[in-house]
Amino acid sequence: MKSKVYFSREITPQKVTELYKALGKELSGKVAVKVHSGEIGNQNFLRPDFWADIVKQVGGTVVECNTAYDGERNTTEKHLKTIKVHGWNDYFDFDLLDAESPDLELAIPNGKVIKKNFVGKNLVNYNSMLVLSHFKGHPMGGYGGALKQLSIGVASSYGKAYIHGAGKAEEIWTADHDKFLESMADAAMSVVEFFKGNIAYINVMKNMSVDCDCCAVAEDPCMKDIGILASLDPVAIDQACLDLVYAAKDDPGQAHLLERIESRNGVHTIEAAAELGYGLREYELIEF
Repeated sequence: MKSKVYFSREITPQKVTELYKALGKELSGKVAVKVHSGEIGNQNFLRPDFWADIVKQVGGTVVECNTAYDGERNTTEKHLKTIKVHGWNDYFDFDLLDAESPDLELAIPNGKVIKKNFVGKNLVNYNSMLVLSHFKGHPMGGYGGALKQLSIGVASSYGKAYIHGAGKAEEIWTADHDKFLESMADAAMSVVEFFKGNIAYINVMKNMSVDCDCCAVAEDPCMKDIGILASLDPVAIDQACLDLVYAAKDDPGQAHLLERIESRNGVHTIEAAAELGYGLREYELIEF
């Protein structure tokens, strides 16, 4: 049995919508559209105009959460200013899920490392979620894709520290690294279960730097753009992105991105998520 992953080498807003429609999944009720709002100074994040067509297609509300590190998005006041500077609310209804406390606590009884996840309390207002991910490198996770968006992305500011610290928020930067990666897999599972699988995923392999969109000072992209992927399986879509990076042997920037991914054991998040059973590493790539 394999999961379906739809793929296009053409990167346009229209192609995003086309791949979403190919999934045959109608996201019901009130739809949360998870994006990365981009740290002030970051040049690589995907801008609101790129996502406008797909958000309109699903009739969704764009959602984000505060960060757990110093910057321009770690408090509600600063994050709302960043959202305005980057033009998100020029295009969309925008909901900062953890703008007000208390957080919503999701139980993870079968988690490998953490047994609970802390997310923005406004998540309860939504029936389904569209996860829009910019696939690229990441200073700690090795790479950022759908699983990171589900975990760190949906977690509240405190929840981010809790995941990074593998259950101890005070150890945000010092926890065992593989336990952190497994905690991301745990947290992602809790969001999948919260929405009872009523989620779709789109990864865009564009502006692929070794650094995340959370970096105010990020390296410029090192690889050529590859394409857009869509799936109903967060494990399969991230695995497919990794495989496409490995397949780009003629790209002079491949080695640099792979060094970042491999030195952080990035694939372990995918391994842990597959072991938890909410996705498959085996997939059928259907090219459009």
